[in-house]
Amino acid sequence: MAEEFAPPGLDTSTSHPARRYNYWLGGKDHFPADRASGDLIESVHPTVRLSVRENRAFLQRSVRFLASEAGIDQFLDIGTGLPTADNVHEVAQRIHPHTRVVYVDNDPMVGVHARALLTSNPEGRTVYLQEDLRSPGAILGNPQLKETLDFGRPIGLMLVAVLHFLPDHAQATAVVRELVDALPAGSYLAATNFTLDHSSPRLAAVARQMIEQGRSDAHPRTKKEFGDFFTGLGLIGPGIVPVADWFPEVPDDERPTPEQIGIYAAVGRKP
Repeated sequence: MAEEFAPPGLDTSTSHPARRYNYWLGGKDHFPADRASGDLIESVHPTVRLSVRENRAFLQRSVRFLASEAGIDQFLDIGTGLPTADNVHEVAQRIHPHTRVVYVDNDPMVGVHARALLTSNPEGRTVYLQEDLRSPGAILGNPQLKETLDFGRPIGLMLVAVLHFLPDHAQATAVVRELVDALPAGSYLAATNFTLDHSSPRLAAVARQMIEQGRSDAHPRTKKEFGDFFTGLGLIGPGIVPVADWFPEVPDDERPTPEQIGIYAAVGRKP
């Protein structure tokens, strides 16, 4: 368990999204506060573990699409989370062995594991930055970012299951805009966000009450609000859809319903 391996200075008394996500995915890198938070959310949203698996599957599908169909061979993954099977560089380097990836997260525990486990093959490169999505200037100004990624060529920006931790919509859209504006033409944004659009009125009311009471830190967005992140970008394929429906790899009758998952997904190209 994570209790045996807590980096110095880590606050284990407060739940962190990366560790809670790891708990839902069946990992071992979490603390009692993360499990308590995860269980509370699961009591209201019983299919949350299915949601995080579908979200992870979208990450992998979108990276495969960007690498194989769009020719992207460098990625900026913000809100990395704790390493698990088929991380961005592993998926992309199967297609382009020379792919370079910069991972970013604000949890020290993610940093410890990322530096140990997110290792590139010899042809490519991976780098981990301890930065926060709320400070895009610090991410963009980090010397290691420019040393690793070539900003003269298209980049795949991954903001998967992280934007809903920015409750202020104006701040969230400004953060995305600053990041996208820094990317060269031909770059892509892949993102997901929690939504209550498909939830029953009862579930939606309970979820909003939990947020207001500080018992949940994921803030839902409507389809229109999620679409604000892609203003000025050309949406790819099906556009903004429930996460399981973005270029799915299984038949319709085998996919979970939008109500079960509660996540929007999309990929957009910068002209």
